[in-house]
Amino acid sequence: MLDTTQTVETPEGIDLRLRIAGPTVRSFAWIIDFGIRVAFYVVTAIVLSMFSIISGELVYGLLLIVLFLIEWFYPVFFEVYNQGATPGKRSLNLRVVNDNGTPVQWSGSVLRNLLRSVDFLPMFYGVGVIVTFINPRFKRLGDLAAGTVVIYDDQHDQNRVLPDIPPMPPTTKLTLDEQQAIVSFTERSADLTEERAIELADILQPLTGEKGKEAITHLNRLSNWFLGAR
Repeated sequence: MLDTTQTVETPEGIDLRLRIAGPTVRSFAWIIDFGIRVAFYVVTAIVLSMFSIISGELVYGLLLIVLFLIEWFYPVFFEVYNQGATPGKRSLNLRVVNDNGTPVQWSGSVLRNLLRSVDFLPMFYGVGVIVTFINPRFKRLGDLAAGTVVIYDDQHDQNRVLPDIPPMPPTTKLTLDEQQAIVSFTERSADLTEERAIELADILQPLTGEKGKEAITHLNRLSNWFLGAR
C-alpha cells in the first residue's frame, strides 16, 4: 500500500484505487458542516420566533422538530443525493463510499450517522477518535457498522499531466504492481508536501540509488517510461 491508498477489485475485475481520508481532514469537514447546521438553526429560530405571538408552545415544538431533522438527516441527505459528500466534505474533496467503492445508499448512510451518538461519547467524539486511530482505514464505529469509508475524491485527477522530463528505463525487472506504485507516486506527488514526497521516494533507494529530490526525479523519469514515453 502506497501511503493511504488501497485497491478494491470490483465484480467486473476492475481495480479501484481508494485514497483513505484521515481523522484530521475529516475533523475540518465536520467543523464546516457544524457551522452550516448552526446557521440553519439560527435562521429557523428567527423565522419561527415571528409566529410566537400565535402560539409559543407550537412554535417551540416546531423548532425542536426542525432541529432534530437537520441534526440527523442533514448528512444523510447530502451523502445519498450529493455523491457521498456533505458541503463540508465537498469543500475538502472528500466523500463517503461503501467498502467496495460503490456509492453509499440510504441504509448505510442512516446507520453510520445514527451511530454518531455512540462515537460522540463521552464527549467531542472521544470514542470515534480512538477507534479511528486504531482502525487501519480510519473508520469510526458508524463506518464499521455500515461498511463505509471516507475517501478523497480523486476523479478530477484522472487526467493529470506527468512531469515533462526525459523517460528512463528501469535497470532491474519490476513487477506490474511495482510499476503501478511508481506511477501512482508520480501522479500524487503534486498533492504531497515536499517532505512527504521525499520520505516516500527514499523508501525506494535500493531501486533508484538516490535520496531526496534526486530520488523523486528518478521515479518521475521511470513513470514516464512505464507510460510509454520514449
